[in-house]
Amino acid sequence: MTVALLLLAAYVLDRMVGDPRSLPHPVVLMGKAITALERLIRRLVRQPRSLKRAGVLLPLFVAGGSWLLTAALLWLLSEISPWLALAAEAWLISTTIAAKGLKDAGMAVYVELRKGDLPAARQALGMIVGRDTASLDSPEIVRGTVETVAENIVDAIISPLFYALLGGAPLAMAYRAVNTLDSMVGYKNDKYRDLGWASARLDDVANYIPARITALLLTLCAKLLRLDWRRCWRTVRRDARLHPSPNSGYPESAVAGALGIRLGGVNVYHGVASFRAYMGEPLRSLEPEDIIVTSRMMMLSSSIFVVLCAALALIGTGG
Repeated sequence: MTVALLLLAAYVLDRMVGDPRSLPHPVVLMGKAITALERLIRRLVRQPRSLKRAGVLLPLFVAGGSWLLTAALLWLLSEISPWLALAAEAWLISTTIAAKGLKDAGMAVYVELRKGDLPAARQALGMIVGRDTASLDSPEIVRGTVETVAENIVDAIISPLFYALLGGAPLAMAYRAVNTLDSMVGYKNDKYRDLGWASARLDDVANYIPARITALLLTLCAKLLRLDWRRCWRTVRRDARLHPSPNSGYPESAVAGALGIRLGGVNVYHGVASFRAYMGEPLRSLEPEDIIVTSRMMMLSSSIFVVLCAALALIGTGG
């Protein structure tokens, strides 16, 4: 009963409040810790082979430390008041979820597109993607937004809830640390190829099951929203494995199939063009409303999943 209520409370809290800037956010602290550890490691280690070994220390210290600090904090609060500990745990889990933030980010792009303000839409998209946005036209802006919202259904919602179900706030916070590590050092470029390999690999492992759960949830959502759920599932089975990430292709291909659009193609990063495999079929042109539908699929799939998690928690405790 307690776990079920915690998950529901955390999800509702995120949907209602999101991440207020007035409150300290654990991810900010994780980012500072990662930066400090990276500087220390690079100061002590310089050879590629040694950097690769040292790269194991990043997830060990950051993810392990996040789990330990969260568990210790909740234990201390429980000594003061069990209710205080429960409230703190619900809040901590909510900070690992970003459903509201993801929807708001997508809607910020949509609003500018509907106004016909392409420069503002490019700027809004640039806040949530790593690709160059300065020369994108409307369909490409839509593609970037849809891809980002779809991909982050896993990282920002399903995975944190999945690990919160398994291990409460400490494990959800450890997952968020792994995901933050991947976003900061998990690149396959010259700077991070050695130091970030372990962080990137661990993030792939952590998201493996949630990504495939997400594809199933999005297929169900396609049916509930009267989209083409058969094409959605068919596209997942055909295209998901083509994505360079072992996990991101699942939500992206599901959304592409459900909407009857094609995602993927050429992205430009710091002036260098990079081709990403196509997902889905170009049955029609991309339109700003695709952002709205993707957001609906995101919200519905996350709502279904949190209810399922709460139900599993109740079954597991005999509640």
